[in-house]
Formats: sequence, C-alpha cells, structure tokens
Amino acid sequence: MSEEKWAIITGADGGMGTEITRAVAAAGYHVIMACYHPEKAELVRQRLVNETGNTKLEVMAVDLSSMSSAASLADQILERHLPVSLLMNNAGTMETGLHITADGFERTVSVNYLGPYLLTRKLLPVMTRGARIVNMVSCTYAIGRLDFPDFFLQGRKGGFWRIPVYSNTKLALLLFTMELAERLRGKGITVNAADPGIVSTNMITMHQWFDPLTDLFFRPFIRTPRKGASTAIGLLLDEKETGVTGQLYAGNHRKELPDNYVHHVQKEQLWEITEQLLAQWFT
Repeated sequence: MSEEKWAIITGADGGMGTEITRAVAAAGYHVIMACYHPEKAELVRQRLVNETGNTKLEVMAVDLSSMSSAASLADQILERHLPVSLLMNNAGTMETGLHITADGFERTVSVNYLGPYLLTRKLLPVMTRGARIVNMVSCTYAIGRLDFPDFFLQGRKGGFWRIPVYSNTKLALLLFTMELAERLRGKGITVNAADPGIVSTNMITMHQWFDPLTDLFFRPFIRTPRKGASTAIGLLLDEKETGVTGQLYAGNHRKELPDNYVHHVQKEQLWEITEQLLAQWFT
C-alpha cells in the first residue's frame, strides 16, 4: 500500500471535478472521489474507469456543510493509514438564500471554506513528503470582505446576497491557502490556490444573472469545465510546480498577488477564529 499514490478529490463528480479526477486517474493515482451525491459519483466513477483504464477509483460520501461529515471522512482515511499525495479541495456551492446548518454556520461558508479547512487540517498527519494541496478559489475573492463573526454566521454583514457571500468564502479560502503554506514550510507539503475563471458548471445559472442580450454576448467567454480545471490539474501533476507553495494560479500561470493579500491583516485572525470554531471536530 505504501507504494501506491493516493489522491482525494472533493466534488469529483461535478464538471471540473470529473476533469480533475480523469487527469489524476490517468496519472495512475488511487483516487478517492469524495462526493455529496455518491450515486451520481458512482456513475462518473464507472465512466472514468472505462476511459482511463484505472480501476483504483472509489467513491466516499461527504457533506461538507456538516462538520461531522467532513471530520468522519478524514477519520476514515486516517484509520486506513492512507499515504495521501494529493488533496484537491474542489467542491463548492453558491446558495441562493440564507441557509444555516445544524452546526450554526451559513451553508456557503461551510461548504466552501469550513469543510475544506477541517478536512485538510485533519488529513495533514497522513500526507506524504512532497504532497500537494490545491484549493479551488475564484476571481471573486477580489471583492470579498470578512466581517467577524458575521462571516461564519450568515456569510456577510447585513442581508444575504449570494455573490458577495460566495466571494467572501473564496477570499477566506485564499487566505487559508497562504497561511497553511507558511505553516507547512519545511515539511515538504505544498499548498496553492487555483482560479478556474468563469466556468460553465451547474453553479452558474445564466438566466438568473443576465438578460438574453447580455447572455448572448457573455456566454462565449465562459470556459468549459475542461479548460477551467486545467490550472488545478497543472498544480496537482506538473513536475515544474514541484516545491511551489503559497501561490495563486490562474490560466495556468502564477498570478502575482498585491501585498495587501500576501500580508492580509486578517489572515492570522481568520486562522485563529476558525481553529476555535472547529476545535470540537479536531479531536
């Protein structure tokens, strides 16, 4: 078992998740497809096995809006002592209304930030030297704003509005990426963020955003899931990215972040608050 290369991909049955899983499977990894809809994921798994010839794909159920579910997935992997080489935090959501989870957090925040944070932190003990963690962010981080404690409880200060809430979660995930990269320096584990651009997935319901004329002009600029996934795939598999950490990539290239993000005034505070909120699930 120790000779095998293991990868964990959340949302592996979605548009970009399927493309990422296909590439990682083709590279010979044993892939755990961590998905919210295991029945749907099983159909994707069977298709990818046929396409890649890699039979070492397995589906594991996870609901990232539930901290207990995220912790349970990590615990199952820890109990199996799987040597994890790749962790792709790909799953995401953009809720259309305010939904509070059983844990008391806003659902978009749970799925896009808290769940991936908890899963990643719990899996660190089984990650091999040279392991790569990639977090799927979004260009919308640039309009993100973190107001504590409102961010965790309702996504933002004031009334619910899905685009700002989504943007806030992607800013939080980007700051987590950079902070974790710093904390893991010298341990041989890299952490980077991938911005896929605007991708045609189930998350984007075009008719809810645009009138028909705008849709006509805007849609040609929407990327396919395959193109959107390529940046993350490169960070996971390309030899030239070995050792690169704490970076944001977009369009398959490193993107220089302004200093106010690299040294964001809330980066350490976000880490400390998140650690406190998730403490009960770490044990």
